[in-house]
Amino acid sequence: MSEKKEAGILYLVGTPIGNLEDVSFRVLRVLKEVDLIAAEDTRHTRKLLSHYDIHTPLTSFFEHNERKKTAYIIEKIKEGKNVALVSKAGMPCVSDPGFYLVEKAVEEKIRIVPVPGPSALLLALVVSGLPTESFVFEGFLGRTKKERVKKLKLLSQERRTIVIYEAPHRIKKLLPEIREILGDRRIVVARELTKKFEEVIRGKVSEVEEVFSGREPKGEFTLVIEGAK
Repeated sequence: MSEKKEAGILYLVGTPIGNLEDVSFRVLRVLKEVDLIAAEDTRHTRKLLSHYDIHTPLTSFFEHNERKKTAYIIEKIKEGKNVALVSKAGMPCVSDPGFYLVEKAVEEKIRIVPVPGPSALLLALVVSGLPTESFVFEGFLGRTKKERVKKLKLLSQERRTIVIYEAPHRIKKLLPEIREILGDRRIVVARELTKKFEEVIRGKVSEVEEVFSGREPKGEFTLVIEGAK
């Protein structure tokens, strides 16, 4: 009678959001020691691994194959393999794939270990100068105006500081929507955090709109918005 193998561990590993020096000794050790790394963007993750001379096998794990790959990863862990989940940048599951995998791992009573790393939402929040003791994170509000307006209306009476993400090609559309629905309140736009062209723009929504009126937005954006008075 064969012995049942002890299940492995699922590690949720935070990786740099831009600067490769923003990685802990623990993150590097885990990425070296696990049997498999499930990565949202294998090409991007391979650059990090190459920089630190890590040769752990990679498998893709992104929005459109998450459910299919979850079954594969759960099976590997049940076989005794340790797997690290990483997103393209920052912590997995936060506006990135991973929730479904974690949900299934919980159902299967698999041990899940978070390994902390940088988070754009927290970096933007602490550098914003807006209240940090209580805040709400909404991720991306939506690809269409209808989706964004609906969520902004729900946030119009929110008294806590609001943190959201936005893509560069939508930032010029989002700012006037914020002003029209939330009012011309204080806002902080953090761009390319930890990277060479890091920029933090503070002011009223209308003032930040003016900043971007004469230039094409580039990079990763995190917006921190003052709560309702």
